[in-house]
This record gives sequence, C-alpha cells and structure tokens, in this order.
Amino acid sequence: MEPAVLGGKLASSLVAPLVKKLFVTGGPGAGLVDRPVRLDRLVSFRGERRHLGEAEVRRLAGRLVGASLDSPGEPPFPADETEAVTDALTARLLALGDLDMDDVQAVRLGHQELAKQLQVRAPSATAGLSADACYFLDSVTEWACLHILEFFTRRSTFVARSLVEQARWHAELIARVDELIARVPRPDARDTAFERRYLPYVADRHNHLTIYGIDLRDSPDRWPLEVAYLSLEATTEEGRAPLPGDPAEPERAVRLPAEAALTAHERVLLRGDAGSGKTTLAQWLAVTAARDGDRMPYVLPLRTLIRAGALPSPAAFLTAVGCPLTPPEGWAERVLGAGRGLVLVDGLDEIPAAERHRTRDWLLALIRAFPGNRWLLTSRPTAVRADWLAAEGFRELTLAPMRQDDVTTFVRRWHAAAEAPEFEARLLDSLRTKRDLARLATNPLMCGLICALHRERRGYLPTGRKELYDAALTMLLARRDRERGMEAVELSEEAQLELLQRLAYALVLSGRTEMAVETAEGIVERALPSVASAAGQGDAATVLRALVLRSGLLRRPDERSLDFVHRTFQDYLGARYAVEEGHLDVLAGHAGDTQWEDVIRMAVAHARPGERAVLLRRLLAEDTPRLTLLALACLEHATALDPAVRAEVEARAGALVPPRSLEDARALAQAGALVLELLPGPEGLTDAQAHRVTVAASLLAESEPNGALAVLRRFREHPSLTVRRQLVGTWERFETRQYATEVLDHLDRTGLFLTCQNPAQRSAVAEMRPWNQLRLDGPHAMTDVLACVPEPDTLQELLVAYNPELTDLDPLLGFGSLRHLTLRECPSARGLGRLTALRLESLTIYGSTDLAGLNELDSLRKLIIRQQLPGARLTDSLPTGAPLRHLYLGQEATKATGLRDLSHWDTLEHLGLSSQRATAADWAEISRLPRLTSLQLHSAFFDLGRDALPVLPGVRSVQILESRPVDATGLASRFPHAEIELF
Repeated sequence: MEPAVLGGKLASSLVAPLVKKLFVTGGPGAGLVDRPVRLDRLVSFRGERRHLGEAEVRRLAGRLVGASLDSPGEPPFPADETEAVTDALTARLLALGDLDMDDVQAVRLGHQELAKQLQVRAPSATAGLSADACYFLDSVTEWACLHILEFFTRRSTFVARSLVEQARWHAELIARVDELIARVPRPDARDTAFERRYLPYVADRHNHLTIYGIDLRDSPDRWPLEVAYLSLEATTEEGRAPLPGDPAEPERAVRLPAEAALTAHERVLLRGDAGSGKTTLAQWLAVTAARDGDRMPYVLPLRTLIRAGALPSPAAFLTAVGCPLTPPEGWAERVLGAGRGLVLVDGLDEIPAAERHRTRDWLLALIRAFPGNRWLLTSRPTAVRADWLAAEGFRELTLAPMRQDDVTTFVRRWHAAAEAPEFEARLLDSLRTKRDLARLATNPLMCGLICALHRERRGYLPTGRKELYDAALTMLLARRDRERGMEAVELSEEAQLELLQRLAYALVLSGRTEMAVETAEGIVERALPSVASAAGQGDAATVLRALVLRSGLLRRPDERSLDFVHRTFQDYLGARYAVEEGHLDVLAGHAGDTQWEDVIRMAVAHARPGERAVLLRRLLAEDTPRLTLLALACLEHATALDPAVRAEVEARAGALVPPRSLEDARALAQAGALVLELLPGPEGLTDAQAHRVTVAASLLAESEPNGALAVLRRFREHPSLTVRRQLVGTWERFETRQYATEVLDHLDRTGLFLTCQNPAQRSAVAEMRPWNQLRLDGPHAMTDVLACVPEPDTLQELLVAYNPELTDLDPLLGFGSLRHLTLRECPSARGLGRLTALRLESLTIYGSTDLAGLNELDSLRKLIIRQQLPGARLTDSLPTGAPLRHLYLGQEATKATGLRDLSHWDTLEHLGLSSQRATAADWAEISRLPRLTSLQLHSAFFDLGRDALPVLPGVRSVQILESRPVDATGLASRFPHAEIELF
C-alpha cells in the first residue's frame, strides 16, 4: 500500500497524539545552554527521563496497526500477522532513542531518510513477515517519521536553533569561498587588472599623428595627437518625416562635430577623402575612450587585418594588430558581451574590392553576436555604395573640408607641436593671401604637408609653388599607400598623372569644375592606347574607378559626375598638359579670364624658359593693370627666364605696386584678389606708401576678406597715425571679432579713436585692451556703453554721435577719468550740469542738445558749440568760471547773443567764429582778449572794412574761411605778426 493511501487510512488525529507522547516538550529558546540537543534527549521513554515504557509504546503501536485494519477496504496485510507487525513497529519506534542527531539535523535529513535510519537500527523487526506486512511496516514508519519531523518544526526551540545553525553555516561558507577566491582570482578581477594596463597602452600608442610620404629634413613626421588634434565637422543628409497630407521635405545637410558621431548612434559609416582625417578621428576616439575608461577601444586597421587571411574573432583582436599585452582568456568576449566595446574599423577602401563583402559579413556577424557596443567603419566616399550598411542601422557621415578657422587652428597647433612658433605667422599670411594655396589646405593631410615644407624652407614656401604640388602629388599617388604598408597600387604614379592631367585639361577648357562620368570614361578610353601600364588593368570604366579610389585627387559627388577634390590640382594638372601639348596660344588667349589666372601661373612653372618668355610678353602686350600684375605674379614660378623679360615685367609692375596715390590705390584694387599677393610692406615703405597699401587692401575686403586681413595684419604695429586710422576705419568691412583680435587689439592707441557702430563691435571692445578714446555712432544706450568698457577709469575721450536714444547723461559719471566729451546730433540728451563732477576739460556739441547746465561746467578749457546759445549775452549760457583757452562758436551760436561779454574769458588763446557779420562791438570784444594768438573766422567778419578793424599784434595765426574774396594783403596791417591763410 502506498504511503499516500495509508495516510488516507490513518488520520493525523491518531498519529499526532502518538508523536507528542513519544517526545518531551521542550522549553523556549534555541537549546544552546548546555550542548546541542540530541534525539535521545527528546525521546520520553529513554534513560532516566523515561515516562513511557516498552509496554506503553507497544500499546501505541498496536492502536496504530489496529486502526489500519479497521479502516474500510482491503486490509494491508493478513490478519494473522497483526502481532508480528505490532512488535516490529514498536522496535522501530524505540530505535528513535538510539539516533545520534538533533532535531535540526533530523529535519535536514528528511522523513524518508529518517525512516531508513530506523530500519537500519531495528533490522530484525521484519523477520518472518510477509511481503505485504513488510511493505505496510515501511510505509507506516515513513508516515510516522513525516509527522515526527512536522512536530519538530513546531517546537519553540526549533526555529531559533535553525537560525543559529544557518548563521554558522553561512559564516563557514563565506570563509571557505574567500579562501577559494584568494587561491583562484575571479575572472572579473583578472579583467580589471588587465584593463588597467591595456587602457594606458591604447592611449599612448594612438596619441600621435603621422604624415606618410614626407621625408623633410627638419620637420617631424609624428607629433602628439592631444596637442595637434583638430575637431573637424561631419555632415549627413537628413529629411524630416512629412505630416499626413504634406509633401516630403528635401534632405538637408546636418553638421556636427566628428568626434560626436558615436554619441547618438551606435553604428556609423564615416566617409572622407584622402587625408581628410578619418584615421586621425579613429585614433582620437580610441585615446579619449581609453582615458575616460567607460569603453574598451579596439583600433582595427583593415589593411593590417586582411594580411592574415581570416578576419579575427574578438579573442584575436589584440594579436591581429600587434598588441604585446595578453588578455585573460575570454576577456574580449566578456567586454563585448557586456556592451562595453568601442570597435573602430579603419580603412575599408584600403583593402581589395573582392575582400569588402567578406569584411561586411565579418562585421555584421560581430554586431549581431555582441549588440549594445559602438561601431565605427571608415572609408573613402566611392569605396562602397551609399546604402551598403543602411539596412544594418549604420548612420552615414561625411567628413567636411576644413574651414578657414580650422586651418588657422591646425597651423598653430602644428607649429606648437613642432616647437617652431617663429614660422607660424608668415605661413598664416601666405595661406590667406595666396588663393591657390588656401584652396589646397582643406584637410589635415595637405595642411601638414604645407606646414612641413614651410618649415623646411625656414619660413618660406618653395620659390616656385610647383615643388609643393609635386610633393603633394607624389605623396597622394604613390608614397602614402606604400608607406602605410598597403599592397602595391595597380596604376603607377606616371600613369595616374597622365590620365589625371587629361581630365583636368578637359575641365579647364570647358570652364567647369565637374564632368559627367561618361565623359571622363571617354577621355580615359582615348588615353589608354598611349598609357601601356594602365591599358593592362581593364577597360576605361575599371581604370577610372581605380583612379578615383586610390589617387586621392578625384571624387564622385554623385553617381553621374566627377570632379577634383581641390580646384588647385585641376589647374596645376591642366596647365601641365597644356604646356606638354604646346597650347601656349590657348593659354594666352584666356588670360583675360580670371578663372584662368592660376592655370597661366602654373603653366609658367611647367614651361621651358623660351615658352615662359613668350607667355609673359603676351601678358604685357595687353597693357592692363591686371595682366601686368599677373605677369609679376608669374615670376614667382619662373626659375629660369630671359633677364630682359624679367626686368620688363618688374619695371611695368613697379609703376603699380606700391600705389603712388590714393587714386592709384583704388585703381589697383580693381585688379582683384591677385593684388593681395603682390602688396609689399610694411618694411621698406614710407608712411605715405604704407597708407596707400592699406587703402588698397581695405578695398578688397569685401571680395577677399581673408587675404585683405592678412595684408592689414602686417601693418598693425605701424607707428604712423594715418596708417593706424586707416586700420581702425576699415573695421566694419571684416568679421568683427576676428579683426578686433588680429589687428585692432595690437594698435598703438596714442591719438587714435576707435569707432563702434553696432552691438557686435561694442561687444568686441569689451574683450580688447582698454581704449582711452572711443567713438560710438548710432543708437547705443549709455548703460551698454558703460558695460563695453572693461576699465571705465581708463576712458579719457568719448564721442557719441547720431544717438536719439541718449537722454540722461548721468551714466557718464561712471567714466571717472573722462576729460573730453563730444555730443553730435544727440537731440534728447539732458543733464549737462550733472557732469560737473567729471571735471571735463573739453566739450563739443553739434546739433540741438539741451544746453541747460552748460554754465556749471567751470573746468572747461575748450568749448565748441554749433547751436544757438540761449540768453542775450555769452555770459548767460557759457560757464563764466571756466578757464577757457579754446572757443569755437558755430554759425547759429551767437545769433541772439552776438559776442557780448566775450572778453570775460581773458584766458582765451584760440577763437573760432563761423559765418556771422561782425559789428564794431564784436571786434572790440575780440581786441580785449590779451592772450589771443589764433583766429579762425569767416570772411563775413571783415565786411566792416580793413580800416575799421582793430590792430591785433598778439595774433600769430589767422585762418579765413572764404565765401567771398578777401584781400589778405590788406589785412596784414591789422595782424602785423600773423600768418594769414585762406581756405
């Protein structure tokens, strides 16, 4: 009979009382006072604590057996075995007292195992019993043990005892685990220890930039990445999802910092032309990740991986790139499995086309196996189609060309890293004034080459720029790939040059910078028979694809068109082909077209001496300033030339540069941007010549702001006030902050006013060294004016013009050192009297400003008024206590007052009076000025006649503003010691 069936026959109400009678009821607590409580201490019928004897146990067993026989159904064993079964059950129950375990151990053992322990201790109990009787005995024993354990768990001491045992067991387990950890380190501990070594290794290994293909003697080919890294921009085309019913919006270009490419997207395919900075960006991401420690960077150059045949699994990443560190087993998979990896796969274009699909499958397998990591794949634009990885969630970005500010930053950092700051400024000037050079410097690779060549020449670029282009072409077409360890290119350098120059000349002739791919294929097809090494590489389309991919000079803006990455390479190569083909007439015939200027200059560089002379004479024959200057610019590239031709070019151009008058300067500017390369100075120029050069450069600011700025920047330390005024006066033609930083902030402030016309200029003033003379034109609030002067106490002279918003003059009290104030056309200005605290020395007022309070300014030494004065006498409105030395009264000023009481200011030395008929009384007032030495008068003052005028022997200078003829000779007797000038 199964125990479950037996359980149905034996009610718990029968077994439970039996169990309670068998065991002593313990007191509260965990039983820890003496020693662990054993079962023999709990059983009530054993030892000295016996309460039940064998007879009582036998009776309890008999009741249990009898109850099973009396239950309905088939009896569990034959009736004649009742006595033997009862004896056997009694023996097993008595065996409880012999077990050496406590109640907790018994419960942990389980009721079935406890029953087996009783069977072992009473083996003879089943002797002679039938199989049914034995089965019943085993079942009832097991059932009884189940109730025994249930009873144990309900004892008050059991729970407390169990908790103590568990605490001891846990403590022992922890101690053993700690010992095990000490003997065998955890995998994560080994990983952490390795990463502490790996991250600094990555940061150090990739913290440098390298220019391949440059072997210049004194220029470094490597420098610290953290010093020279330039944050470039990446662009992507994005479209906004249209609203229901709206047409789809066209895609728009979005610009973002390239290093932020992986911030918002886990997967990025970054495209960029040769030398645009793709590898540098991968290095920078690796270095910053290694220093931050938030992700584990893996820099995987495909050109290195592909040599080994099979692309590596994560476990082989470090070995594949030559890392000398050995990671713990399984480390790379744990990193990627946790989503902590930054996988930078560089140079998809640098592996054979046949390997790219295998690379794609390898990359996608990794991404699917290890989601949550960040992945960057770099490639040149034409290596794979536009949607090559779009289905896998890759965002496509394209590195943008460097802007002017980027180029400036790169040059400064390069020279800082190369410890050659003395060459920096001259190179920046060259990059700004030489347009073809500026067009070349649009990516880090070319900027680095230019910097290296410039330093190699000790601060000068090659005498002929041809050397620069030759070095760049050699680097791009051959040496760069070879020195990076790539497989040999399919086309030789000469074959590539031959094909490229034919394409370039076709573009130059068409006046375009872009051609259809079909047209380019036609040009290549016609050239292949004469270019043997290229003819063996396949048809024209195949050769053109290879040329676009590996030359670094061509690109595909879209599927149907092709152009040169730099216009300057197009002009250079087109000129090379034109000279080789003898097309000098074509070149000279296009000299009047400004688009051909660089082509003609490069043609002179490629031409033989006799060809150069022909071209230059053709330019001079046109006898125009622009072509004369173009001939002068070509001399830079004419290494060998007939001396007579050189002398003629220099003589003709010498009449134009430097300009001989301001009119010549304006005419020179009409020749265009070419002028900026030819403007000299400031060394060797007179002050007048320097002024005219700055005028010419200023006039070119609108069309060539960078070049004009470079020229003006050279004059920023010039001592001439006229030159400095020109530099200040042309501020509005340039970008406000840049001009302020590079020119204005370096000027000598002596005698120089700085004029601000808008809020941007006012803001720039706040960032410059203090100006003590400031002019503000237009509507500026005085609080804003005060805010733009970082050191108010340094301002000594202020001119406020055409400002209808100027009302209260109180804010001017913030300029504690202000001594000279001019208000021009400020009709709402009020409060002159409150300026007494400033102790002004001079005041000039033009327009209709309220003059109330003027008579309180008793510190004035100079006063200029051009509006009508109130009152009947000058003493009614002018400050009677002021020690005036210089007084100028305009046309309307004395309309009501005349010159009555003028003699009150016996300190006057200089007097100016505008158009006004003078009376005898006026002249009498003038004659009573004992210190008067200078007069500036309108010719109407002399209408009284010469004999009516007083004799003024103290006057030394008389300036007469003519509106009618005046006999200056006849006035000599009135001013016997004066120099009389007519204006």
